[in-house]
Amino acid sequence: MPFNIALTGIRAASVDLEVTGNNIANASTTGFKRSRAEFGDLYANSFLSLGSNPVGDGVRVQKVRQEFAQGNLSFTENGLDLAINGEGFFILDTTSGDRRYSRAGAFGIDKEGYVVNSSGMHLQGFVANDSGVVSGVLGDLIIDDTSLAPDRTTRVDANLNLDASQPILLERGDSLSSDGLLIGRAVDATATGTNGANGYAAQTITVTQADGSTSTVTIPANSSANEIAALFNNVDNIDAAASTRATITAAGFNNASGTMQVFINGVLFDGYTNLTDLGDAINSSSSLIGVRAVLDGTDLVVIDNRGNDLSFSFNGAAGDQFEVQGNDAAATSQTLSTALTDVVVGGSVNLTIQDGVSVASGATDLFATFTGTPFVNNVFDPADENTYNHATSTTIYDSLGNSHVLTTFFVKEPQTATTPDNLWTMYALIDGQDIGDPLVTGGTPTRASYSLVFDQDGSLNEVLSDDVLISNWTPLAPDGTPNGAEGPLNVADGGTLPVPDPPTSSNFFIDLGTTTQYGSAFAVNDLQQNGFTTGRLIGLDVDDGGVVFARYTNGESKVLGQVALANFNDIQGLAPVGETTWVETFNSGNPVIGAPGTASLGAIRSSSLEDSNVDLSEQLVGLIIAQRNYQANAKTIETANAITQTIINLR
Repeated sequence: MPFNIALTGIRAASVDLEVTGNNIANASTTGFKRSRAEFGDLYANSFLSLGSNPVGDGVRVQKVRQEFAQGNLSFTENGLDLAINGEGFFILDTTSGDRRYSRAGAFGIDKEGYVVNSSGMHLQGFVANDSGVVSGVLGDLIIDDTSLAPDRTTRVDANLNLDASQPILLERGDSLSSDGLLIGRAVDATATGTNGANGYAAQTITVTQADGSTSTVTIPANSSANEIAALFNNVDNIDAAASTRATITAAGFNNASGTMQVFINGVLFDGYTNLTDLGDAINSSSSLIGVRAVLDGTDLVVIDNRGNDLSFSFNGAAGDQFEVQGNDAAATSQTLSTALTDVVVGGSVNLTIQDGVSVASGATDLFATFTGTPFVNNVFDPADENTYNHATSTTIYDSLGNSHVLTTFFVKEPQTATTPDNLWTMYALIDGQDIGDPLVTGGTPTRASYSLVFDQDGSLNEVLSDDVLISNWTPLAPDGTPNGAEGPLNVADGGTLPVPDPPTSSNFFIDLGTTTQYGSAFAVNDLQQNGFTTGRLIGLDVDDGGVVFARYTNGESKVLGQVALANFNDIQGLAPVGETTWVETFNSGNPVIGAPGTASLGAIRSSSLEDSNVDLSEQLVGLIIAQRNYQANAKTIETANAITQTIINLR
């Protein structure tokens, strides 16, 4: 029956047209997969009745097969536009509880924070806990748009390099002054204005260095303090300074005649009746180089800061008087009441002797003893950059999310018999305030300092170095009062390492384990801390593994969950149900669910969408072929009709 055969062809061509038309209609549908009609021929036969040359009964549509080939990926500006690069399907739950699967990844957030597609279906994924740890539990992905609560700093990780070539800034030693005669003897009474000798005896002094080496300083008789200081300045680890002071006493000064003449270092000062005018004249003299005068009460002090001898001469009439006193008080004063008498005042020498250096002398004159006053120069002062070698700062946070500035200073320490090599001291301040544990309960904070010892290869010796626990930080407001954040827990009260989690105080630990001491410039290789202030959600990011990150205004990010994908043993067994979704069937088998990038599942591409895999050119050609097939089958009916009409017209 050609009519029936042609009808099957028309029906098949019509289905082909429908499939092709549907493909063309969805050429721009995100995630759409093209279909094709598959045909099979028809034969009528029964058991043991198949002829040798059977004529077919037409054609039928055996299956409309979907082709799940990968579509092109188009980039977008929406972070929740997701595309699967590879195999797998997004898992969607409808409001009625029906589960569907899709390749269309155009997602957004509804008013309740659920990640949904344009039909309101909820995207499924693996939920993360408050710490950002992703579980294996499948559920709705929810974007929490509430502000991120602040988190206090409990740890600072510092990777620094301290310059091994830095000088030692701290100086320790003894300071002493000469204890010999400070005023000399009268010299030739006939030699008016001449410089006589100061009367200092010759002396030999032995200097022993820290390494045991020795040297001698030989001081000639009548040497000035300036000359003695110059000799000591030629010795390592000793600094010397000299000065000369002579006092003209008010009680011993009397120009009764009004014609008294005074010579200072041979320079004449004539007719001065009071010490104020005499002092002004001394300071105005261009002949007295390096000499100045100052009033000390009613007395006049004449000073040579270079340590040269000061020579005084007096010439007056009966009743005139002029008294000069040295630094060692009245015992060495000299009153001039006779004309043409000279007095020489010698200066004093101050020695600064570095720690470990000793000085000895058997003399009993200029330096009879060497028991000096210990000194420490360049003691660490955070306000004086000359007292520390390196410094760096970072921002930390208290329990309320307030920011504070932690500043650490590094000071290279000298080597002594009781200290190890390569020793540095680290000082720590927060907002410029000391944070060391008090000496007594409730006392004021001390300066927090920690010893850092480095091995010969430049690495930190963590056994000999101190653990850096900040245990006395009270967070302060800008006005210097406590700001209400949680306070410290001193070591004496139980504050120890490790810092508990969750924390119960403002204590935090500074990890310097990767810090080095190499002979290169100071470098901050890395400086991180784990605290942050409160933050508002400003964006979302999804990585290749489908992990959803929330970005906040405080620079922090938080894992909210992970997109889950599903795959099937036979994806051709999936049943399309519209809205570019499929449901599982008996033929598809159960879904295999996992994280993107694992097993056979593809990777996620964020800010991208998978285009339809329909090739319009191919479909248009298929449309022409289906039209031709339809027309040809219709022609079969027309021909069969003509033949039938011929038979009917037989008479």
